[in-house]
Amino acid sequence: MPPSEVHPPKSVAVVGAGSWGTALAHLLASKGYEVRIWGRDADVVESLNRRHTTKYLPGVNIHPSLRATGELTEAVRGASMVVGAVPSQFTRNVFEQVRDHLSHDAIVVIASKGIETTTLMTMSEVMQDVLPFERHGRLCFISGPSFALEVARGFPTVVTVAGENPRIARTVQHWFHAPSFRVYTSYDVVGVELGGALKNVIAIAAGALEGIGAGNNIQAALITRGIAEMTRLGIKRGANPLTFAGLTGMGDLILTCTGQLSRNRSVGLRLGRGDKIDGILKGMDQVAEGVETSRSAYMLAQKESVELPIMEQVYRVLHEGKEIRQAIQDIMARELKAELDYLTSG
Repeated sequence: MPPSEVHPPKSVAVVGAGSWGTALAHLLASKGYEVRIWGRDADVVESLNRRHTTKYLPGVNIHPSLRATGELTEAVRGASMVVGAVPSQFTRNVFEQVRDHLSHDAIVVIASKGIETTTLMTMSEVMQDVLPFERHGRLCFISGPSFALEVARGFPTVVTVAGENPRIARTVQHWFHAPSFRVYTSYDVVGVELGGALKNVIAIAAGALEGIGAGNNIQAALITRGIAEMTRLGIKRGANPLTFAGLTGMGDLILTCTGQLSRNRSVGLRLGRGDKIDGILKGMDQVAEGVETSRSAYMLAQKESVELPIMEQVYRVLHEGKEIRQAIQDIMARELKAELDYLTSG
């Protein structure tokens, strides 16, 4: 589909005014689109409208054409594209409220990364559960190594948009593409989603290792074996294993495990330095998706009979109070195996 054949959206709605939602709204508004963004926080909405700033993206001047609202249905009404950027555990509730207000031809793009704790559904499964069947072919999912602050500042960023309908995926690709924002397409929705969700769990482990001063050797091993775990669960769920060697697997994992802007890595870092998880979470003004995803990943692994030793230990540290050093010892003491068995065992 040549760019000349893709008409720009009449209007765009972004649901969720956190850092990621606002960064995407700013990007799309900068392309000249009419963009509305919905946020729960009245102070954030006012700041976006009056000062064109937000506490979630310090130092960024938000595009002045962007309009924020606290009315959810007002935000989505008439939009050609609706971008969902609320935390994954709230995605179902939010789209249950707006599904009857979506335009009949609206494309829905989910930018949230996680697995629903109560159902163990990925975001695509949640959306297919919420929206009527005739809308399923107009769903896409965007993921990849992309810190919101860097996107908002115009730093070069490369991501992937996945969708089962090739024409819709290519349309979204062109709608998001910008000089500083390159977009690839994929039809492996399962792999793209699982990579985006599970890397947050591994990033908590990476932060914890740094926090206790475990060294660089184990960090490299963690990332490598983390990819193996993501791939193993992905294959069991029907994903293409090559997806995990791409932007939404290896790329996003490296960024989230090593980048200073990673919320999930920061949670692990503080855990490694001795802080308690309840206190860490109370002090955060945004969600670290990996905390709840660790629970979902552990439960999903049990359901699918897949070995995820790193993610299991993250779950036990976060939700059962296990000591980090004991978790490391337990992983290091596991039965010796051949490395290339990673697709079938941990």
